[in-house]
Amino acid sequence: MKLVYVFDAYCGWSHGFSGTLREVVSRHPALPVEVVSGGLFTGPRRVPIREFGYVQGANAQIAEQTGAEFGESYERLIADGSFVMDSEAAARGVAALRRAAPDRAAELACALQRAFYVDGLSLSSPATYRKVAEEAGLDADAVVAAFDAPEAHNTATDDFHRSAELGVTGFPTLLAVDGDRVAALAHGHATADEIDRRLAALTTAPTH
Repeated sequence: MKLVYVFDAYCGWSHGFSGTLREVVSRHPALPVEVVSGGLFTGPRRVPIREFGYVQGANAQIAEQTGAEFGESYERLIADGSFVMDSEAAARGVAALRRAAPDRAAELACALQRAFYVDGLSLSSPATYRKVAEEAGLDADAVVAAFDAPEAHNTATDDFHRSAELGVTGFPTLLAVDGDRVAALAHGHATADEIDRRLAALTTAPTH
């Protein structure tokens, strides 16, 4: 069995789920974690953030429910309103970090969300991936090269397809995958204890 975490780096609820994800991973070190990027802001949804009038209200709800931090630099981005969230670029960055340290994919996904939601850094900028990679002790040059590589666009598209194949319709979604069996552990918001109970039920359930 493995965990599959489907999220979008520009999704506030995914940012709010970071604490739960870290706790689940720490409780289950033997469970591999696959991280998949969804395409929340692509195509016609790739517009200035001011077009999404619900963002500030949603963030207040996320902070209240999850304790997630939204930094001053990020709040300035929201107030300015011209910033464009591009999930394709973010997915390329996730893939570049994942490639550098596959076994740390969940940790790096959380770090990337912190770079945006706390530090207010663009996930379309190579400098952001250099910073995240350096702080994680990774080869920053290799991460930036992977982010900028022509084939990175295909990697992002592959992630979006993987998300769709898994039947994911919202972010974040945490799945338990065991062969052909796929079970949802969390949609949007859940505590580590709730996920543990669902995991325990899966491992004791009879197989057919």
